[in-house]
Amino acid sequence: MLALIFRLNQNHTQIPYKTTSYIPCSTTFKFCSQPESRSHVTINVDTLTRIINEHPFPHQPLHPTLLHHLPPSTISTSLVENVLGCLFASHSNGLKALEFFNYSLNHSHNPPSTVSLNMTLHILTRMRYFDKAWTLLKDISRTHPSLLTLKSMSIVLSKIAKFQSFEDTLDAFRRMEDEVFVGMVFGTDEFNVLLKAFCTQRQMKEARSVFVKMVPRFSPNTKTMNILLLGFKDSGDVTSVELFYHEMVRRGFSPDGVTYNIRIDAYCKKGCFGDALRLLEEMECRNFAPTIETVTTLIHGAGLVQNKGKAWQLFNEITSRNLVADTGAYNALIAALVRTKDIESALSLMDEMVDKHIELDSVTYHTVFLGLMRSRGIEGVSELYQKMTQRNFVLKTRTVVMLMKFFCQNYRLDLGVCLWKYLVEKGCCPHAHALDLLVTGLCSRGLVQEAFECSKQMLERGRHMSSAAFLMLERFLLQTGNMDKLKELDLMIKKLRSVLPPSRGHATGISTSRVTIFK
Repeated sequence: MLALIFRLNQNHTQIPYKTTSYIPCSTTFKFCSQPESRSHVTINVDTLTRIINEHPFPHQPLHPTLLHHLPPSTISTSLVENVLGCLFASHSNGLKALEFFNYSLNHSHNPPSTVSLNMTLHILTRMRYFDKAWTLLKDISRTHPSLLTLKSMSIVLSKIAKFQSFEDTLDAFRRMEDEVFVGMVFGTDEFNVLLKAFCTQRQMKEARSVFVKMVPRFSPNTKTMNILLLGFKDSGDVTSVELFYHEMVRRGFSPDGVTYNIRIDAYCKKGCFGDALRLLEEMECRNFAPTIETVTTLIHGAGLVQNKGKAWQLFNEITSRNLVADTGAYNALIAALVRTKDIESALSLMDEMVDKHIELDSVTYHTVFLGLMRSRGIEGVSELYQKMTQRNFVLKTRTVVMLMKFFCQNYRLDLGVCLWKYLVEKGCCPHAHALDLLVTGLCSRGLVQEAFECSKQMLERGRHMSSAAFLMLERFLLQTGNMDKLKELDLMIKKLRSVLPPSRGHATGISTSRVTIFK
C-alpha cells in the first residue's frame, strides 16, 4: 500500500516502521502503567486489542473469537483493565468493548473490576449507546452491586448532560436512585455528582437551577461549592468565579486549598498572572500548602504571559517546596518554552524526562510537535515522530489529527499513510477527522486505491466515516470506473447503520441520484 506513495516522495527521508511490542497508553489510564506482570500483560494486551479492533463488525459475533484466543483460565483483572483502556484510547466500537467486558465478567475466575466497568461505561456513553449503558448498569446492580461507584454514576450523567436535555439528565439521576443504586439513600455525595455533570459540560445555568432546586433536600458542603466554582472557572468567566467565591463565603463555607487552586487557575488562564501570584501569597498566609498542581498551574500561567524567567523560577522552586516534579510540571514548563520559541530548551527538557524516567504523555508530544511545526518544519516533526514510534507511543486523537493535517499540507502523504498504518497496526481505530484529511490528500494526488483501503479499514472496525470523505471518494471512484469498490463501501456503510445509527455528518451510503448507475 505504501510503495506508490513512497515513490512520490523518494527524495524525502522515510520513517521506518518499528514492529516492537505495544505499550498501552498510560497517559489516559493509570492502570496501563502498572508494573506488575508487565512482560505477560503487554503481549496479551497487544494481541487482544488488535483482535478486537480488527474483528469484522457487525458481520460476526466477537464471543467465539474471544473464546478461541482468550481461554477463561488466562483472564486476569489487570489484563481486562488494560485492554478496555486501550480500546477507549483507540476509539474502538462500543459494542465490541461491551462484548469483551461481558465475556470477561462471565468467564473469568477472578473478581470483576470497578475500573473495567467504568471504562466500559465510558466507551458506551461516548458513542451514545445509552440504552446499552443502562442495561449494563442494571445488570451489574443485580449481579455485582459492589462494582457500582460514584464514578460510574458520574460517567453516565456527564455524557447524558452533554448529549441530551436538562430534563433527561434529571430523569437519569432519578433512575440511578430507583433502578441502579437500589436501597441506597442518596445524599450530598450523589448530589455533587449531579452538579458535576452539568459543570463538566459548562452548563452553569442548569447547574445553578439544580443547586437552588435541590438544596432543601441535600445539604451542600465545601466540595459542592468547589464543584460549582470549578464550573464557572471552566466557562472562562473570572468575574463569575469571584462572585461565586464571595457567595460561598457568605453562605458560611470556608475556602480550602482546592478553592485557591481553582481561583489561581482562573486568573492564569485569563492572563492575570499577577493576581494569580497574589492568591498564592494569600493561600500560604492561610496555611494552605501549595501542591504540585498549584505550582504547575502557575508555571503554565507564566508561559501564557510569556514570562519564561518566572516559569523557570517556579519550576526550580518545586524541590525547595518539598514537592516532586511530575509529568504535568514538566509539560507546563515545556509549554512555556514553546510559547517563547525556545524549542531547544523544550527538547532538552523532554530528554531530561526520559533520563529521569518521567513519563512522556500525549500533552508532552502535542506541545513539542506544535513547537517544531512553527520552528523547524517538516524535518523537525519527522525526527520527533520517528523517536515516538521507536518508543512505541500511541498519540491521542487531537495530536493524530494535527499531525495528519500537517503531513498532508506539506505534501508528505507518505508520512500520513505511515501514521495511519502505525495506528492500525497498534490496534487503534484512527478518528474520522484523520481519515477525512488523509482521504482528501490521497484523492487529490490520484491515489484513490490507498484512500479506499484506509476508508475500508475504518468501516471494518465498526466506525463511521464522514459524509464529506465518502462523497469525495465516491466522486473519484466513479471517475476511475471503480464501481465495485464503491458498491463495497456502500454495502459496508449500510450494514454498519443497522447496528450503529449514524450521527450528523456521518456517511449514509450512495446518494439516490447515483443509484441508477448500478441498475
